[in-house]
Amino acid sequence: MASDDVLLMFCLMKFDELTQLVVGLDDELANTAPDVPEANSPVAILVHCCGMMRRWSGSVNPGLALPRDREAEFTARLAVTDAAMLARETRSTFADDIQNTEMDLAPVAVPPSWEAFWTATCRGVLFHVFEELCQHLGQAEITRDLLTASNTHWHGTATDAY
Repeated sequence: MASDDVLLMFCLMKFDELTQLVVGLDDELANTAPDVPEANSPVAILVHCCGMMRRWSGSVNPGLALPRDREAEFTARLAVTDAAMLARETRSTFADDIQNTEMDLAPVAVPPSWEAFWTATCRGVLFHVFEELCQHLGQAEITRDLLTASNTHWHGTATDAY
């Protein structure tokens, strides 16, 4: 298996984990942000990741003009079933985009404010997507844990986790 295929699989795996986290919540909890400053709901995190993935795989790498309202992603409210449908569509389109990308080429439309070492190639951009998905999956896991903390109590010790 080619290393670019492995990288794509890692991206899709983290995105699937994020999607499953949201799907595992009811509509109310999935759309609730914890009571901490500037926190996002699990749905908003997923919607943001959908926008982020399409931006890098569709707008930046091949240079397609794809509309995106980044600010609206953070206030998005969707039924869990609608969030899952958005995730399925995004996953499919993202995978198609990546399969049709020459990873050694430079991205076509890197925003000037994002010029960094990883924007030299489309592969570098895909690594950035993976980085963002990992970060936001962790954010969503902490968010879920904060939202469900009042409903569950773990009675083990720290060493029980190992």
